[in-house]
Amino acid sequence: MKIKIIDAHAHLWLKQDAEVNGLKIQTLDNGRSLFMGEVRQMLPPFMIDGRNTAEIFLSNMDYAQVSAAVITQEYIDGLQNDYLWEVQQKYSNRFLCCGMVDARKPDYFEHAKNLIEQGFKAIKIPAERLIETHKQTFLTSSKMMKMFKLMEEKNILLSIDLAEGDTQVAEMGEVISEYPDLRIAIGHFGMVNRPNWQKQIKLARYKNVMIESGGITWLFNDEFYPFKGAVLAIKEAASLVGIEKLMWGSDYPRTITAITYRMSYDFVLKSALLSEYEKRLFLGENAARFYCLNDLVELPYIKNMSE
Repeated sequence: MKIKIIDAHAHLWLKQDAEVNGLKIQTLDNGRSLFMGEVRQMLPPFMIDGRNTAEIFLSNMDYAQVSAAVITQEYIDGLQNDYLWEVQQKYSNRFLCCGMVDARKPDYFEHAKNLIEQGFKAIKIPAERLIETHKQTFLTSSKMMKMFKLMEEKNILLSIDLAEGDTQVAEMGEVISEYPDLRIAIGHFGMVNRPNWQKQIKLARYKNVMIESGGITWLFNDEFYPFKGAVLAIKEAASLVGIEKLMWGSDYPRTITAITYRMSYDFVLKSALLSEYEKRLFLGENAARFYCLNDLVELPYIKNMSE
């Protein structure tokens, strides 16, 4: 089956230096990071300098025959706007890079305005991180709604990850209703396998909302490859909103400490539970349409030495 595959959720950074809820995230060595009080294997151990660069990812993409990727952001990595703007200019045919504002700080509207003027076509909000121990920034606050209005007017896409379950679903529904032409990609497949995850999926019943599966192999990590539970979740989500509303995402590089990059979609490609039509839409065609990605590269299959 001929598919030009698109990854709708991946990350790049030169160095992690961030704080969430008063807890530090910092790059160490050998692919490890200090992560909220403990050391975690953030990258594969051969990435010894902690640099998660576009060039390393492109090598993975070429090997796995992934034509393009959407580079999203997260507060745990720190703001990577300067680096991602360089990446966007250098590899415009392979990446769509999201700018990110820190909505926990008071000047985020001005920052969003600057990023849009700079040329970013998408902005990321890790909304689950806006629920802090002593404070919560609501998606329906006046300043946030002002930013969403500007994004709708300028045709800037919103990439957003929501807190588990239906915690932020009502807020998100209000945003969607107020700005029906704002294109929205909801990440982490609605935090699938957490209680009430289907309520996030149902937001894609609105015309300009899509769901991407970044992190789905992490969420089903306990069952591991071939992630039959994840395939069944994709089938359930498709029954709720239609396969045309769902997109594959890897959450690279976090997930490839456990599996290879190719494995992060191969479980879909090889599943007997999905039709060729469903696979084609989920792995590429939906994302190409939604993100307006044209002239996608065609990548040859390269045999492994072990074959």
